[in-house]
Amino acid sequence: MKIHEYQAKAILAQYNVPVPRGEVAFTAEEAEAAAKKIGGSVVVKAQIHAGGRGKGGGVKIAKNVSEAAEIARKMIGMKLVTHQTGPEGRIVQRLLVEETLPIERELYLGIVLDRVQAKPVFMASAAGGMEIEEVAAKTPELILKETIEPGLGLAPFQARKLAFGMGIPPASVNGAAAAMIALSRAYVAMDASLAEINPFILTKDGKVYALDAKINFDDNGIYRHKELMDLRDLNEEDPLEVEASRFGLNYIKLDGNVGCMVNGAGLAMATMDIIKYAGGSPANFLDVGGGASAEQVKNAFRILLSDKLVKAVLINIFGGILRCDTLATGVVAAARDLNIQVPIVVRMEGTNVELGRKILMESGLNFTVGADMRDAAEKVVKLAA
Repeated sequence: MKIHEYQAKAILAQYNVPVPRGEVAFTAEEAEAAAKKIGGSVVVKAQIHAGGRGKGGGVKIAKNVSEAAEIARKMIGMKLVTHQTGPEGRIVQRLLVEETLPIERELYLGIVLDRVQAKPVFMASAAGGMEIEEVAAKTPELILKETIEPGLGLAPFQARKLAFGMGIPPASVNGAAAAMIALSRAYVAMDASLAEINPFILTKDGKVYALDAKINFDDNGIYRHKELMDLRDLNEEDPLEVEASRFGLNYIKLDGNVGCMVNGAGLAMATMDIIKYAGGSPANFLDVGGGASAEQVKNAFRILLSDKLVKAVLINIFGGILRCDTLATGVVAAARDLNIQVPIVVRMEGTNVELGRKILMESGLNFTVGADMRDAAEKVVKLAA
């Protein structure tokens, strides 16, 4: 789950990460009031779940209150396009109005899970303000790393090592180290999958601040932090993905034309791979789960076919907990109730597979049955074309 910058900063502040003074605004009037409260020059920042806002015109500096209000009027409701949003962009519905600070240097801090070590890794770089992917590709030596031992957190000596490695002046090292340790505590305590501060700034008077912040949460840990659900902004999520989550379906929209319905995440990934191998392009990732009911299959179909790009559907099921006859019954019912017009290719193996195939063939509907995964992928790609 993703949250906005102002929400991430509020969480980091709870763990004593220094952040600038700022307030969220949903209208130009609220932005004007926030600017008046903060006083002096402010920065007005569009709040969307994507990076590159500055280049897209989503970050502006206002010299005074009236200028802040004028910027807010233009920014709220605008379609902000960045390299992360794609050409469709995002509609700006909220702003962060924040104090400006005298920046001396821009640095980078981030924490992600290293799946090879099965431990979080703390990354720091003197190349702040840039896309970390670009830094990693062109100048990987600029990214310093320290492994965080589970249960111990980032040790003070590790934080100081990173601070000195980034070239932070000795007088500011303790403050920077304290901010890094606080960031690591927040990451662990909140079950985050990503915690990033870019840029992490050093001011002209030697202080450090999180000038920007990004936190993503591990969905598997959300049950321990039910308060986080209040931070979810459904306007920033794909409507089909939101709808799928209501029925316990794992759905991610892609940009291809072959719809996929699969049980099991691993099989779903393999299915998308074999569609690509057959010359096609998957329109989605859809895992209905091992114990899906006929009703869930119907809902999955409805969500999958709501994507107008879908020209054909591949159903790839290994019958274990979800028996093949249960799946076939759900597919037939969905096809009739939803008046499905696109071609459907089915590949199934496992429990009650013969009964499942019989239900499909005797339904009177136009299903194509694949002999195996490769055969099914080739057939669905041909039908989609």
